[in-house]
Amino acid sequence: MSDWEIALGIVGMGLITMITRSFFMIPKQELPMPDWAKQGLRYAPLAALAAVIAPEIVMSQGHLIDTWKDARLYAAAVGTAYFFWKRGILGTIISGTVVMLGLRIGLGW
Repeated sequence: MSDWEIALGIVGMGLITMITRSFFMIPKQELPMPDWAKQGLRYAPLAALAAVIAPEIVMSQGHLIDTWKDARLYAAAVGTAYFFWKRGILGTIISGTVVMLGLRIGLGW
């Protein structure tokens, strides 16, 4: 592949990214959208976050974990419990991190 083809690919991907990201800012009026689509879009960030985080918790190097001695499981459980108890993001992060570090450093998991 030559240098100009690589440059053309980079510029093309940049333009496509710019156009798709600014698609909703170009029109002067709000785009009409059915209520069911608006309702569904409310859950898109949560679904994307779950799709990224869930495999990180239950998989290791492309395979499901096969042992209960994995600090990620317990850290996720403690973080989830703390969030449902107190509804605080910072406490959720801290409690999960403390459990993860405690198990990894303390027990060598």
